[in-house]
Amino acid sequence: MSKIAYFDCFSGLSGDMIIGSLLDAGVDFNELKIQLDKLHLPNCELRAEKVMKKGIAATKFDVISEEHKTYRHLKDLNRIAENSELDDAIKARAKTIFLKIAEAEGRIHNQPLDKVHFHEIGAVDTIVDVVGALVGIKLLGIEKVFCSPLNVGSGFVEFSHGRVSVPAPATAEILKGVPAYATDSNAELVTPTGAAIITTLAESFGVMPAMKIEQIGYGAGTRDLAQPNLLRLFVGSTAAEDGVKHDVVSIIETNIDDMNPQFYEHVMDKLLEHGALEVYLSNIMMKKNRPAVKLTVLSRAGEEKEFIRILFEETTTLGIRMRHEQREILPREIKEIATKFGTVRVKISQAPDGVVTMTPEFADCKKIADQFKIPLKQVYRELGDPLKSE
Repeated sequence: MSKIAYFDCFSGLSGDMIIGSLLDAGVDFNELKIQLDKLHLPNCELRAEKVMKKGIAATKFDVISEEHKTYRHLKDLNRIAENSELDDAIKARAKTIFLKIAEAEGRIHNQPLDKVHFHEIGAVDTIVDVVGALVGIKLLGIEKVFCSPLNVGSGFVEFSHGRVSVPAPATAEILKGVPAYATDSNAELVTPTGAAIITTLAESFGVMPAMKIEQIGYGAGTRDLAQPNLLRLFVGSTAAEDGVKHDVVSIIETNIDDMNPQFYEHVMDKLLEHGALEVYLSNIMMKKNRPAVKLTVLSRAGEEKEFIRILFEETTTLGIRMRHEQREILPREIKEIATKFGTVRVKISQAPDGVVTMTPEFADCKKIADQFKIPLKQVYRELGDPLKSE
């Protein structure tokens, strides 16, 4: 059983909203301050208070600093982290996030890393946001982080180089490959710092994984929007007490009515070779009473791109559907069992009530049937329960 976190970003996220949600979910503010004091930032005050956003209580986190418009380079941020008494793991992760921001700025402005000025994102509050988020995750004992698709907002934002549409250039650069969408909120909802933190921490972006929810926290943003300007955080465990494992899988489907049926074996083999969890075909009827096949691929969340590529390249489909679904899995293992026919691999699983199920591997049973010149069903019958023969 591991402790996980899921960030629900229906109103985007920023560094201070991440810390606010962690505090609201149970991080001790005094302990957070003790850890952040290790950064030795002068004239820096931390503040956390309860606020209301559209009738929902949340925690608003702020950094009060006398520093204004201080430009820093990547080496300056790294030096602050290195000179602190923070854990080495937090130092390393913070430097990774700083680097991600600097690389995005460098690509946008066509500058080498050592020339990048951090401008707005180089202020003390950003350093605190990055380190504070990492410290908060550790204080809650969170081992894995997951995140929803990101609501980036809409409209325009003012930054050091002028006025630009949302998402800001650095944010857009950092969010490459991450599911995102826009709403008519007329506000910047995802900041570069928030984007850098969550893309570094999150293992995947999608629907909330199956979890036993233990804590919920709300981190408040500064603006008042049509919807509650909140980041919602769920903290819980991945496994139920009955031992059943939970995860999220991607379902990739396409309907095909014009392909040579001999091609399906090749397509299925290729999908499985590339790591598909399962591939299967279903007979369906399409428009104009055309018989067709629905080809379904099960994959791990985040690995869909390769299977979609294969389907477009190897089949006649013009469109592919995809969705995420929760899955419950019984613990299982493969063991080699000594039998009168020789060694046979069996799949062993245990149900929540403790009942153990054993299933011989088909390939091994078929090999035995061919070797001993006996019917396949006889092999299964004579194997009985191989577990008893150990």
